[in-house]
Amino acid sequence: MTDSADTAKPFPCARFIKEIGRGPNGARALTAEDTCALYTAMLDGRVGELELGAILLAYRVKGESADELAAMLAAAHASFEPVHLPPGEFRPVSIPSYNGARKQPNLVPLLALLLAREGVPVLVHGVTEDPGRVTSAEIFMHLRIAHASSHDDIEDGLAERRMAFAPIEILAPKLANLLALRRRMGVRNSTHTLVKILQPFSHAGLRLVNYTHPPYRDSRLTELFSTHPDAAAGGALLARGTEGEAVADTRRQVQIDWLHGGICETRVPHERSSRDAPEVELPEARDAATTAAWIGAVLRGEAPVPGAIERQVELIVDVARTPA
Repeated sequence: MTDSADTAKPFPCARFIKEIGRGPNGARALTAEDTCALYTAMLDGRVGELELGAILLAYRVKGESADELAAMLAAAHASFEPVHLPPGEFRPVSIPSYNGARKQPNLVPLLALLLAREGVPVLVHGVTEDPGRVTSAEIFMHLRIAHASSHDDIEDGLAERRMAFAPIEILAPKLANLLALRRRMGVRNSTHTLVKILQPFSHAGLRLVNYTHPPYRDSRLTELFSTHPDAAAGGALLARGTEGEAVADTRRQVQIDWLHGGICETRVPHERSSRDAPEVELPEARDAATTAAWIGAVLRGEAPVPGAIERQVELIVDVARTPA
């Protein structure tokens, strides 16, 4: 147990920076113990600005090993109060939403609401705004679904309507502080990876995890979930993201793997796009108001659910019903 007085002391970082700051070829991974101690100090605000910037950029260049990710994730989970839910027919599902959309409509809210309609408790967590992108938070507001303002709000929303949107500042404020450094530094940091694999529930729920670059999937994510039982608790559905969001791409069927119990099981195979495939009906524009109106029409049965999202919903319902 760390002495409470230690949490107020500045955290010396030189020996850590010496290991991770040697560039892409010379940098070495920290031990799990050192990684957890360092990231905990970062979350607690005990790392000076100069050292913090050096650490964030060093990891940006080096990349986190699966062992380092697991240690950071453990520190992240210890930094916030998890969401408590009574047991039910389905395990709760966590959908991270930190990218938004630039080129296509953001359909994360549609996915969440379709799952909730099936009885699956769904927590969407993410940022409320991102200049140049349309966030899930903005679409939820146009759908008249208020953002949770406390942990009680999150739990009440899940209990009453099977769905809640939690800004990261409400769910995990210490993580939000590190996430916000992107605006000052101009690049993302390790926390952007961590929030996308976060386990927000006290009793492990199912996570939707997405990746953008295939090498990262194999070198980090599958290794993390196959070799670290604590990080893998509850399992995850892993697929290539749609503009960085964990919702199916309506233009093509991507591969979806179920990572659980040290196993990587392909549940939906990749399908090549076909010129003969019927055109998918989507909103005419990608702005939040138009997207929300279209989602409302889909939920009322006035427009069809895109096939790829329909298959994603079916898979999530099936896996969420499976005991962890």
